Amino acid sequence: MSGKFELNAEMRSEKGTGASRRLRRAGKVPGILYGAGKEPVMLSFDHDPLWHHTHHEAFFTAILSIKVDGKIIDQAILRDLHMHPFKPKVAHVDLQRVSATERLHLLVPLHFINQETAPGVKLQGGLVAHLMTEVDVSCLPSQLPEFLTVDVGNLHVGESIHLSNLTVPEGVILTDLTHGNDLAIVTITVVREAPEPEPAAAEAAAPTTEAEAPKKEGK
Repeated sequence: MSGKFELNAEMRSEKGTGASRRLRRAGKVPGILYGAGKEPVMLSFDHDPLWHHTHHEAFFTAILSIKVDGKIIDQAILRDLHMHPFKPKVAHVDLQRVSATERLHLLVPLHFINQETAPGVKLQGGLVAHLMTEVDVSCLPSQLPEFLTVDVGNLHVGESIHLSNLTVPEGVILTDLTHGNDLAIVTITVVREAPEPEPAAAEAAAPTTEAEAPKKEGK
């Protein structure tokens, strides 16, 4: 299950670009909480704690506890994170409420293990090629995994691991498989040697030696 994160928020009533700009100048991040059949709620968050959370991969697949005045008002997932165009700052967050009884869809990262010891790499000199780095899953909030593990340890050159080969927690469904798309996740490819360089044209057309040069007939 995904890690637990708490976000301390404050209610906000002012809308618009000007209000959001004032919040950012004050070190706050405007956000919105919506979904689960309830009215959207406008919130603001302290920037630095939120920025710190974004450095954890688990934050993006976690069930977040939203707290106002020290009390949890909702559980949510991060739906969108807007960054400043050129500064390392969060500009806005979109949060979607979750219900314990309703399935949700979310992208979950893939973690690849035993890549260096795979026969295709260690014995055959191949290269691991990641064809996917995350997968869309459907599950209840309590079943949401932080990541899915892909064990490459048995792969030879030319072999692949597909979605259907993944081991997923109980209750977790891989969305692509429900649509009949058993996509390849990772493969080991052949390392092709660079072709020998062609001899330079100048070398190919090197002048003949005096002994090899044809003799000119006298006039």
